[in-house]
Amino acid sequence: MAERLFGTDGLRGTVNTAPMTVDVALRLGLAAGVRFRRGEHQHKVVIGKDTRLSGYMLESALTAGLCAAGMHVIMTGPLPTPAISFLTRSMRADLGVVISASHNPFQDNGIKFFDAEGYKLPDETEDEIAAMVLDPGFAWPYPDARGVGRATKIEDAGGRYIVYTKSCFPPQLTLSGLRIVVDCANGASYKVAPLALEELGAEVFRLGTGPNGTNINEHCGSLHPEVVAAKVREVRADVGLALDGDADRLIVVDEHGVVLDGDQLMAMCAQAMMARGELPGNLLVATAMSNMALEIFMREHGGTLLRTKVGDRYVMEAMRREGAMLGGEQSGHLIFHRYSTTGDGLLAALQILRIMREKEKPLSQLAGLLTPLPQTLVNVRVEKRLPFAERPAIGEAVAQVEKELAGRGRVLLRYSGTEALCRVMVEGENPDKVRQYAQDLAAVVERELR
Repeated sequence: MAERLFGTDGLRGTVNTAPMTVDVALRLGLAAGVRFRRGEHQHKVVIGKDTRLSGYMLESALTAGLCAAGMHVIMTGPLPTPAISFLTRSMRADLGVVISASHNPFQDNGIKFFDAEGYKLPDETEDEIAAMVLDPGFAWPYPDARGVGRATKIEDAGGRYIVYTKSCFPPQLTLSGLRIVVDCANGASYKVAPLALEELGAEVFRLGTGPNGTNINEHCGSLHPEVVAAKVREVRADVGLALDGDADRLIVVDEHGVVLDGDQLMAMCAQAMMARGELPGNLLVATAMSNMALEIFMREHGGTLLRTKVGDRYVMEAMRREGAMLGGEQSGHLIFHRYSTTGDGLLAALQILRIMREKEKPLSQLAGLLTPLPQTLVNVRVEKRLPFAERPAIGEAVAQVEKELAGRGRVLLRYSGTEALCRVMVEGENPDKVRQYAQDLAAVVERELR
C-alpha cells in the first residue's frame, strides 16, 4: 500500500523538495477548492502561517490555486495554528489552512487544513484531496472569469484571537502580580502570546520574539525548555511558558525552573476540572505515549484515561466521539474542548494560570500530583517504513524487553507521522535499565530498517 500524501499533521517536508514544492502547493489549493466548492458553501478560506521564510512562497501558491478554483481567500499573516482554527469558525469560512511545520527547523514547512467547525480534516477528506493532487491527468473544473475567487488580507486577526483567548479566562481573575517568562520560539505567537498575558495584568519577560524567517525553533521554544527555565531562575519568575513554532503545544516550567510535560499538566487540569464538575464522566483522553503514571493517577481519582494513536487529531476525534472535555499529548498538545477544537498553547497556559490563581499556590506545589515512571525515548532515523512484523528481529527484541519488564513497564515502537523517524519508547521502574533497553532496541531497529 502506497504511503499517504498527508501525515498525522497534514503535509510536511523540506522546502523545494517534493512534496513541499510550489507546484504541489498550487495543486493542493486547486484540489481543496474543488472539494470545498461542492454543495452549500460560502466559498471562503482563511489562510495563516508561522514565521518561516518559505511561508510567503507557499501562501502565494496556495492562494493562486484556491482562487483559480473559485474560493475567496482571507490571509491573516503569521498567527498560531489554533488562531486559524478559531477564525475559520468565527468567520464562517468553509476551510482553514495553516502553513507551518510546527516544531521542525526552518528548512521544513507544512500545510494542514481545518473544516468549517475548526477541526482537522479526517483522513478520508485528505485522501480525496490528495487523489486530485497526485493525478497528473485530473481535469480541473475551472470556473469562468466571473467565478474566480478574491484574495484579501485582514489586519486585526491577531487582536481577534487575543480577545477570544482572554474570554476563556474567568472575568473575575487577573494575572496581576505574576511574573511570567514566555518563549515564543521565534514563531507564530511572537506577538499575540505576550500581549494576551500583559493585557491580563502579568509582568512578562519575552524570549523568542524576534523572528527573522530562519530562526524559528532554533535553540528556543518548547523543544528547548532549559532556555525558559534558566530565565525563570534568573528573574525569579512565578512560571515559564515555552511554545513551539505554531503555538499549538505548551511546555511549562515552575518557579524553580523544573520542567513539566504534557502528562503532568493534564493531571493538574483533570483534577481541577473534576473538582469543578467540568470533566464529563471524569474522562481524560491521551495517547499511547503518555506515561503509565497518568493512567494510575486518573484511576486513583475516580477517573478514566482513554488512549489513542499518537497525534492530537486522533485525540480530538476520540474526544468528539466520547464527549470528553480534556485531552492531550505528553509533548504538550492540550485540548480544552469547551473552548477549542485543536491544541492551543496560549489557551492551555491560561488554564494553568487560572488554577494557580484559584488555588493561590505556587506551581511547584500544584504540579506535584504525578510522579512519572522513568521513560526513555530514542529517535532512530530510518530509510524504510516497513511493518515491524516483517522484521522478526525487531519483534524478538521487543518480546525480550517486555519479558524483562514483567508487566511493570511498557515498550512502544512507532513511526513518526511527520519525519523519517522510528520512535522507540521504553517505560519501567528502573531508570538505568529503561535507558539500556531503549538503546538496545534502537540499535536493532536501526540495523533492520537501514
